[in-house]
Amino acid sequence: MLINCVAYEDGHKLSDIPVSDIDQWIAKPGCFVWVALKDATPLELTQMQQEFGLHELAVEDARNGHQRPKLEEYGSTLFVVMKIPAGGDDVWRLGEMAVFVGENFVLSTRRESEPGFLGVRQRCEREPEHLKRGAGFVLYALMDEVVDRYFPLLDRLETELEEIEARIFDRGQARHNIERLYALKQRAALVRHAVAPLVEVAGKLHGGRVPAVCQQSQEYFRDVHDHLVRISTALDGIRETLATAIQVNLSMVTIEESEVTKRLAAWAAIFAVSTALAGIWGMNFEFMPELKWEWGYPLALGVIAASGGLLFWRFRRAGWL
Repeated sequence: MLINCVAYEDGHKLSDIPVSDIDQWIAKPGCFVWVALKDATPLELTQMQQEFGLHELAVEDARNGHQRPKLEEYGSTLFVVMKIPAGGDDVWRLGEMAVFVGENFVLSTRRESEPGFLGVRQRCEREPEHLKRGAGFVLYALMDEVVDRYFPLLDRLETELEEIEARIFDRGQARHNIERLYALKQRAALVRHAVAPLVEVAGKLHGGRVPAVCQQSQEYFRDVHDHLVRISTALDGIRETLATAIQVNLSMVTIEESEVTKRLAAWAAIFAVSTALAGIWGMNFEFMPELKWEWGYPLALGVIAASGGLLFWRFRRAGWL
């Protein structure tokens, strides 16, 4: 679906244009065209390929989707793929944006993403002194918006991790905590797989050999790179904390099992002594000295109870019961 197709000159919007006129506008000196698509059909992508002269391999990647975040150069055209938070009910679902950037055009197409990027276009149009830098600045604005959408996910990860850590020493919560920690680990890995390749992409757009279309916007891409490094560092910290929390939680499980084992062992010892005494006095020999005692039975029960009580006191004092 076509969202926008707009021509710009010297940082100012000229007009919305039909797709069929794109080739005429990009042929004009000083003009560039910015097109935005959502869930583009193969027919729409084919039409854009003809209008902008896009490489067939890049168009095929945009058509098929499910690409790893990357930056590829096809002559003077850049092809950038980014993962974006899809929004909606499932905040951890990631959509995808593919951006084609040439000297005088920008084509972005996104899929499986609810929040739009109209705010990016409006912000750029309010800053013509920046927009006149051309297509390279538009690419920066799109990347900057994508990166900014990762910060709320990062905050969610840190908040949920803090909640789990606060309950990690609660008795009886070990299994539930481990389930939450592993779910959190999967979410952190999902975000990291989207962010880590973008660090490399942004690094190629400032300093050293920079594509010509991005030459005038290097300092802006450096800012995006710094934000990505910050997110990546925070994710590394979350991963390390998760690993530690999982180990602590497993240790808590071991400790709880050890406490149960000690209790069982203590009670087993108490009953073992009682059983041993009862077994001795329960032997049916004719000439046992205690058989003729008038108070033998109460005395035997008293010895059994006393020995059990003594063991119970000792184990209770030792913290086993």
